[in-house]
Amino acid sequence: MRAIWTKRIAFGMFLGMAAFAHAADVSSASNLSPRLARVKDVSSVEGIRDNQLIGYGIVVGLHNTGDSSQTVFPVQTLLSTLQRMGVNLQGNSLASTMQVRNMAAVFIAATLPPFAEPGTKLDVTVSSAGDARSLEGGLLLMSPLYGPDGRIYAQAQGPLVLGGYSVQANGNSKSVNDPTTGIVPDGAMVERAVPVDLADLRPLTLLLDNADFRTAEQMAEAINRSLGKKIATAVDGRRVTLATQPGEDIAALLARVQAVEVQVYPRAIVVVNERTGTVVIGGQVRLQPVTILHGGLTVTVQSHYEVSQPGPLSSGGTTQVVKQTTINAQDKPANQIVLKNGATVQDLVASLQQIGATARDIISILQAMKQAQALEANLEVQ
Repeated sequence: MRAIWTKRIAFGMFLGMAAFAHAADVSSASNLSPRLARVKDVSSVEGIRDNQLIGYGIVVGLHNTGDSSQTVFPVQTLLSTLQRMGVNLQGNSLASTMQVRNMAAVFIAATLPPFAEPGTKLDVTVSSAGDARSLEGGLLLMSPLYGPDGRIYAQAQGPLVLGGYSVQANGNSKSVNDPTTGIVPDGAMVERAVPVDLADLRPLTLLLDNADFRTAEQMAEAINRSLGKKIATAVDGRRVTLATQPGEDIAALLARVQAVEVQVYPRAIVVVNERTGTVVIGGQVRLQPVTILHGGLTVTVQSHYEVSQPGPLSSGGTTQVVKQTTINAQDKPANQIVLKNGATVQDLVASLQQIGATARDIISILQAMKQAQALEANLEVQ
């Protein structure tokens, strides 16, 4: 018998800051050009918002992949549903032995958009609440969707569409994506609207998706320039107010305002996902001169088992299994990267690829560069 365990230990990394002139900072800052975007794409109107809905129901028509008998609430839901249909099984001894393998208890989520009126159709997301293996081929029975105030705002029903599947046979199984979550396109119908009176939104306030004082000032100036009068004022880094006149058509005003193009100054940001090894670097990220030394120490532990037997014709020995362990260490030479003045993100990525750095190595290097103040960006780790 032979078993091998390999453990890789990070050798560490050294980052040294190089000196740079103040004039270089000014020239690099001037290269950060804004981008044009419509007001509607970078902001929202205060008071006009989505509302979250949630519900509970059952999915039927599954092919023996539903909840097991250990999950109690699907049976209770089925009994309640049958009772509303005129079938009363309460107190029946057969109710405790009912099999629910062709049905599953689910939670339902939907988003109620603003200005939705009764009859508007919504997409809903359905997720298993029990131990069902798959919702493939299932039909969601009519289920109410509740708002935060506990009132019913929509009813959901319809066949599920899944982005995965799960198959089991003869002890073998194969699963692709998540077969216990699906959607019902246009599966919910709004029963109660959330009234929004534009006349009550005085003064009108635009909320920027990302707070930025310069973007707010540019938005106010662009709106005033487009409308030919001063009605927009930047209150802070997120809010821009619009002064309206009594009797003014608010819908027409918002239609003109939201179509205005404005210069947006996005934040420099780097997003890393340590679970998947994904690194996304924004185009506004600036790098300072830096030297990166990156290497690795690999330690391999190998274990195998040998059988020790007593000599021929011996009377006192016994057969024993002896474990033999071998440890090997390999120290790789450190790889060096030098980023000079004016280096770009493309230069950094190209240099990291040349030394064979993996996605997780890049994440560690970016975190160390942030600590060394060589990465001028917000680093968000997910």
